Parts: sequence; C-alpha cells; structure tokens
Amino acid sequence: MVILMNKIVARLQKEFSKTPDLIIKEIPLNLFNTIYILYLETVSGSNKVNDYILKNLIASKDNINKHNLKSFLAGPNTKEIKNADEIEYFITNGFTIIILKDIIYAVETRADINRSVSTADVETSINGPKDSFTENYQINLGLIKRRLKSHNLKIENRVLGRRTSTQVGLLYFDDIVDASLVEEVLQKIEAIDIDGIIDSSSVGFLIDGENNHVFPTFLQTERPDMVATALLEGKMAIVIDTTPYCLIIPAFFIDFINPNIDNYSKSKNINFIKILRLFAYFLSMIAPALYIAVMNYNQETIPTNLLVDFAIQRNGVPFPTIIETILMLAVCEILRESDLRFPSNYGSAISILGAIVLGEASVSAGIASPITIIVIAITFISSLTFSNVEINASLRFFRFIFILAAGFFGLYGITLVLLFFLVYTTNITSFSKPYFAPLAPFNKEYFHNTVYKTPLKKDTKRSTLFTHKNMRKQKDKEDT
Repeated sequence: MVILMNKIVARLQKEFSKTPDLIIKEIPLNLFNTIYILYLETVSGSNKVNDYILKNLIASKDNINKHNLKSFLAGPNTKEIKNADEIEYFITNGFTIIILKDIIYAVETRADINRSVSTADVETSINGPKDSFTENYQINLGLIKRRLKSHNLKIENRVLGRRTSTQVGLLYFDDIVDASLVEEVLQKIEAIDIDGIIDSSSVGFLIDGENNHVFPTFLQTERPDMVATALLEGKMAIVIDTTPYCLIIPAFFIDFINPNIDNYSKSKNINFIKILRLFAYFLSMIAPALYIAVMNYNQETIPTNLLVDFAIQRNGVPFPTIIETILMLAVCEILRESDLRFPSNYGSAISILGAIVLGEASVSAGIASPITIIVIAITFISSLTFSNVEINASLRFFRFIFILAAGFFGLYGITLVLLFFLVYTTNITSFSKPYFAPLAPFNKEYFHNTVYKTPLKKDTKRSTLFTHKNMRKQKDKEDT
C-alpha cells in the first residue's frame, strides 16, 4: 500500500513539475504509514489548509488510521477520490489532497480570490435589483437560488475544456421546461471537445453555431433577476465558471429589443418606450438608405422647397450621396470602436469631441453636407438604444445592405431588402424555436411580456413557446 501511495505522489510531482506553487507536506504516523498533503498555494487558502486539515491531523496523528481519517478532516466539503486521474481536477480547483495508503480525500480549501458582488455595468436599470454576477460559479448559482427557492430548480453540471476543466451548469425547472429541449441542449454541451472555455460566449457559439446568421440566438446577461424571470417562463440558463455573464436560451429577436427589466415599470408607461425601441431599430437600419434613395432616385417623394434646400446644401460636395454616406458611417463606426476600447474615464469625451470636430470640419471643407451629418447622427443615436453588441452588429450588417440597394434601385431596392430581412429573420431558429416569435408566429402570452406589456394581474399563463405543462403562473379572476 505504501508503494502505491508513493507512486501517486511521484506521479503528481512529475505532472506538476516546474509548478512552484505545488506544496507537499508529510505527516508520519508510524514507521510504515505517512499522510501526504498536497495543494496549490495559488488557488488554495493557506489559512484554510491549516485550520481544516493540518491542525487536526498533527494533533491527533497517534489515533489516525485509514478507516477514521475522514473524521479528522474539518472541511465543509470533503470528497473521496476513487480514481487517481481525478486528482488533477480537484487540486487545480482549490482542493487539498490527503493521501493515506490507498485512501485519497479531497477537501475544499479554495482561496478567496473572487470579486465581490457589484452592480450591473451594462444592463443598468433605475428600478429593480442592482446585484450582478461575478466570476465565481458558486456565487452565481447562489444569486439565482436566493430568488428561486424551489426543489424543482435543477442543475445539470458538466466540465468542459481539456485544459481548463471549466464548470458549466444548465439550470431549469423540471416541472415547467420542455424535456426534449433540455435533452437537446445537454447533448450539444456534452459534444463539446475543446482545449479551453474562457468565456460564456464560447459555450453559446459551440452549442448553437456562430456563422449561420448575424443575429444572436442566445442572450448573455449579467443580471440574476433576468435569469430568474426567464427560468420561471420555462427557458433555460447556462452558468459558466470564471465569467460574469450567464446565457439564457432560447432567445428571440424581441428579447434584445425589449429586455425583461421593462417589467419593473407600469405597463401604460413602458409600452410607449417598447414601441419607440422597435421604431429606433428600424430607423437606425433604414434611415441612411432612405436618404440616398430620396436624393438620387425618388425626389418626387419630398416637397419641392425641401428638395431645393437639400440641393443647395449639397452644392460643392465632390462625392455622390452614397459615397458621402458610407464615408460618414465609417467615421462614426471608428469613433464608436474607440469609445469602447478607451478607458471609460475619458473615452466618451474623446468620442463626442471627435464627432463634433469631424462633423463641423467635414461640412466646412465641403466633404459632407449638413443634411448628411443629421441623417448619420439620427442613425447612430437610434442605435445607442441597444446595449447588446451582437444586435448592433446585425444592425450594421443590414444597414449597409440597405444602402447598397438604395444606391442602385432607390425605394424599390429598399422594399426588396426589407422583404429579404423579413424572410431572413423568420427563417432563423433559436434552439428549434422561431426567432421572430412572438410576432411570427404570433404568440399572445409572450407578446404581452415583450412587445406590449399588460398589467401584472393579467399575466396569468406561460407561453406555449416554451412549455405545455404547468401553464398557470397565478390565479386569475376566474379562479377567485
């Protein structure tokens, strides 16, 4: 038995060679038996190793044998390891390994290297909870479970990444969710074979494809309350260790336009904003193309006096309208990118200064007309309504398609691309669910949760998009 134990220790020393943070301690019990204690001091807390393990084992070493060893380990989470191949996973995750003869235990002694729970940085809201996810897997699960106190909330744990061994958890309510959808997602997660998982987006791309279309089909959120709301509706959530973003699946087009934080406002007050956001999305996508079509092909669509004013403003501009528009859009995209990459303390100030200076200088130099600057400004102000990077990228993609179609065919080209947009979006699916729901196909329950909010007392049933069981969310007037 001692030879077997020494082989395990020698194997770990070889595997973790040139790893100076590997600590190996020996506690001799008698002439033949020695307890070996191994941990990585970078991911394990030395104080916890001392309090949970070393103090008890040294003080009681005369009474310890392989049958009662576990009773002297004071850690809150102690696991017996049957296969020596599992040691690497536990020791790299902050566990301390204790070996006595052929008995191997792993005691959780993780170091406190976590960021504290803070407010949401991206998905801010005036009303509602303020806490957000951190990079710690257990803390993130705790933030969700403190809101959902039910034994029906299930967690399917998996480990992904040959070199990262990242914990991934699929959360769902087993008495609400569609079981076939859970099975489909689990099969996709288990099929992942990759060196490492660093961010939640990697899991999303691997389970639902990355290059099939420009729209995001999974929702990344930093808000535990949004995850809780989605789970109650019958959706699923994926929590990934080392990332402060959780995935919500399935996700639809309308989820990125009108997020769940709208539910914290009165329905009559928020519905105007919901409709305004939809208008802003299509305005940001089509406004430059409409301007090009009107100026080049369809002058009869605007009043003569206004057309004369536009012509006067464009007098002396050396570029065609389409080139002028694309040039100004490219400058604005560069300014947006610089704003994202610069430190937040002065990034916005530089972008605003750049936009003012470049806009004024372009008009003064005769490179662009004032009306073009106004159209581009309206376009980008409308796009700032949406914080999701992927939905803004889809806007950019279709915006340039509309511009090219308007440059060649005018309003007819815009009409054709609009039909293409509708066909394109209605053919996308998110985990076998229609992406343009609840608009196409129409779904009453989810429509009133996202597109047009009804009073909370009328929100009594779950959407058939996600489940066909346990449909009732609250009692309605018929039940009272």
